Amino acid sequence: MVEFKLENPDKHDKKREELYAKVLSLKDIVSYQDGTVASRMIINRKAGSITVFSFDENEGLSEHTAPYDAVVTIIDGECEVWVAGQTLQMKEGQTIIFPANVPHALSAITKFKMTLTMIRG
Repeated sequence: MVEFKLENPDKHDKKREELYAKVLSLKDIVSYQDGTVASRMIINRKAGSITVFSFDENEGLSEHTAPYDAVVTIIDGECEVWVAGQTLQMKEGQTIIFPANVPHALSAITKFKMTLTMIRG
């Protein structure tokens, strides 16, 4: 087995070093936890970040805005999203782009997991 080491890792990279150069199942990165939202950032750079979230049933993120476009992909379960006054349902395998500075929110219909990719520009 080949061991991968980053050149000049910062403290945050050290936490994620175990993820590099490996085949990952994103569904398995974060477990469901009763009554809460859990997350694990898998990439965090000046250019952007990728975070995996799990939401218990009836959990969500309240309406907010972000200064950058946010790409959300559902990797398990179902949720409802609100963006720019529109309500949409999403399920595993679907992706939505929340435009920068546009109010958006989401709520679990069932337990669900998602990836959030933020590209700063």
